[in-house]
Amino acid sequence: MPTPALRFYFDFSCPYAYVASTGIEALAQRTGAALDPRPILLGGVFRARATPQNLSETLSPAKARHNLTDIHRQAARAGVPITMPKGHPIRTVEALRALLVVGPPFMPLAHALFRAYWVDGIDLSSRAGLHRVLSEAGHDADAVLAKISDPAIKQDLRERTEEAITAGVFGVPTCVVMSDPEPQLFWGVDRLGMVERCLTGASAGSSPAVTHEPPRARVDVYFDYASPFAYLGCHRAEQLLGDSARWHPMLLGAVFKQVGMVDVPMFTLSAAKRRHTQLDLERQAAESGAPYRFPTRFPMRTVLALRVTLAARAHETREGRRLVHALFRAYWADDRDISDPAELTRIADELGLDGAGLVAAAGEPSAKQALFATTNAAVEAGVFGAPTFVVHTPTGPELFWGADRLELAVETAETNHDVALT
Repeated sequence: MPTPALRFYFDFSCPYAYVASTGIEALAQRTGAALDPRPILLGGVFRARATPQNLSETLSPAKARHNLTDIHRQAARAGVPITMPKGHPIRTVEALRALLVVGPPFMPLAHALFRAYWVDGIDLSSRAGLHRVLSEAGHDADAVLAKISDPAIKQDLRERTEEAITAGVFGVPTCVVMSDPEPQLFWGVDRLGMVERCLTGASAGSSPAVTHEPPRARVDVYFDYASPFAYLGCHRAEQLLGDSARWHPMLLGAVFKQVGMVDVPMFTLSAAKRRHTQLDLERQAAESGAPYRFPTRFPMRTVLALRVTLAARAHETREGRRLVHALFRAYWADDRDISDPAELTRIADELGLDGAGLVAAAGEPSAKQALFATTNAAVEAGVFGAPTFVVHTPTGPELFWGADRLELAVETAETNHDVALT
């Protein structure tokens, strides 16, 4: 069997790329893959994809806070130090060119440059900073720096960046498994597990089973049927949290409006990122065992479905949540129109509920006020998207956003036993 090839695209300016870089060689060794590190200029990728150069400036305050916390969580999980440098993002083009001057194998010097940026606070945009890192890494710093403005080195970095764009890269870290019949692209440090399973030939649904103790701290689950990630996250949350969590329906569009986000974030993605998002949804669904098919109606107006949920008090008990999960499946697996009162009636009737009565109750002022109240409560809790899991710890609530952050939320709930499950 030929040795599988693993391309690893990176730039020093991304904290997630730094965290991924600390484990990528071990991953390649475990899987027998031939690692092919590929330095690229992330700013050039962003220009090609019409992505803002400083993404953090485009985020709502709540999302920016979460992202900063998430970066530190990912580093802690990997067991590596990280410090957000002053002036981030810092220009890295000279550092990337210096890496190309030194030449392959790239990872020894790449590790030194990543550590300089994310641990030691060395300004890689300055000649003095680069000189220090190169010298400490055992290179002739003066000779290397004399060549970083060479037209051939500049062209090499441009060509590497253009190759990445052609390959579908829209951010870093990106891993591409050169598999048959076509390469498989994975974006993000949190997809390295998928990369490893792809390299080892593990089948869909074969992600390692994780055994969890019953959560010791209270977890709030915020959801709306409008999000495919909420569908997948709630499917897994039922398995891992169930009755130990408090489930909160909310109107995601109203949350977006209050926190200053666009109504349908998926529509703002570049074509490359949108394609990856669709593929990532399919991968997550396969690994969680959830039936999934992107619906023909998107986005879906979910106001009535949420009011029906509240009218039925379906989110309050395991038995009641059969309706929650049935509504999720109806939309995200069976392509049913959950904005249609008749369809909602049928879904509720299929569960032995009084569908017509619930739809009628959903039109009452009390149901409308209930949804208004739960949505406002979500915003007050710091929620800015779905699904969101809020773990109540002795030091205060900790917020985790995204289906792919559920495991972190559960781990946090397991280790914080001083907060009662009430």
